[in-house]
Amino acid sequence: MAGKFNPDLHLDITGFGGKDIDMCMNCGTCTTICPMSEDSGGGFPRRVIRLIQTGQQSKLEETLDPWLCYYCGDCTTNCPRQANPAETMMASRRYLTARYDFTGLAKLFYKSAVAEILAIILVGLFVTGLFVAFHGPMVLNKVELNTFAPVHAVELGDWIMAAVLSFFLLAGAARMTWWTLGRKKMFRISPLIFIQQIPVFFVHLFTQKRWKKCGSHHSGIRWMKHLLLVSGYLSMLTLVLILLRWFQTDKIYPFYYPQRLWGYYATIALLYPTVDFMISRWRRKEPIHLFSEASDWIFLVMLFLTALTGIMVNIFRVGGLPMATYLIYVIHLSIAVPMLVVEVPFSKWSHIMYRPLSIYLYGVKQAATRANRAADEPASEKVAA
Repeated sequence: MAGKFNPDLHLDITGFGGKDIDMCMNCGTCTTICPMSEDSGGGFPRRVIRLIQTGQQSKLEETLDPWLCYYCGDCTTNCPRQANPAETMMASRRYLTARYDFTGLAKLFYKSAVAEILAIILVGLFVTGLFVAFHGPMVLNKVELNTFAPVHAVELGDWIMAAVLSFFLLAGAARMTWWTLGRKKMFRISPLIFIQQIPVFFVHLFTQKRWKKCGSHHSGIRWMKHLLLVSGYLSMLTLVLILLRWFQTDKIYPFYYPQRLWGYYATIALLYPTVDFMISRWRRKEPIHLFSEASDWIFLVMLFLTALTGIMVNIFRVGGLPMATYLIYVIHLSIAVPMLVVEVPFSKWSHIMYRPLSIYLYGVKQAATRANRAADEPASEKVAA
């Protein structure tokens, strides 16, 4: 990959949503206005745009700049050429996601909304088919969800799905790491540096704190919304993948019991931000939401429907409606599973891995550079002596 030149790179980026990149004359206004540009040495968005315009595919794939940008929209608002650099940065992230994915599905889904929707439908039909063929007895005089959908069977399916998702997502993360650190340089970095930077990954995964310094448009509020969304998503995964036997029970516990409160929190934490983001995209009321691709909408709609059907399962279960509970449970999983299978490794939601990983890798590169300089200093002093 080293030194790879692609004269059609700007056209590739256009296919991922960067439709105005040819308008940019590299004046540097975007870099000057960006509150985060110093994090990469003072180069983005301008440097990323220049790499694309000059066809430097290898260098684009090696840089972390697109991921270090959190898309506040300030650069687009202040661009004198209306070249929309913020959307170019977003398009470069979509492009890189497709490059990290060895299956080619991410590229297909980002470039074709029909293909993405069809994949979601097919996975949903597969889940529905499993229930039609293998569901347990349907008790109709009371709600017995664990008779209809035995929790151990659902748990096994969850773990199989998690293993498959982890494989594809970690494969993408490995390619990102390999390209970013370099094939030769990577093995020269002390393993201790990789270990020391691990907390950085989890801090940014769980706190999303980088949003706080992103732009001038209510960055604190935006950070809180994204933090709420991520906490809801991680709560949902924890309840489904780790605590399912505790969470999916036929016993109706009082409202104040932990599993019910946690479930309600996860629902609210998913519903509120997704509705807010959809309204903002529809009205285009924030710079960050002026431009939206189909993948942005599909991701939000799937999250919303997953949370909505999840709370409906609980409502019907508590209300003592057996048939409605079983039916909405099947619908819920037929939405939740394709949301995870399609969106997490191959579409919009993959950035939950790539964003904190980029900050982790940036920290590794910085620490390795400092270590190399410290190692070279004594040698230089000896030569001078």
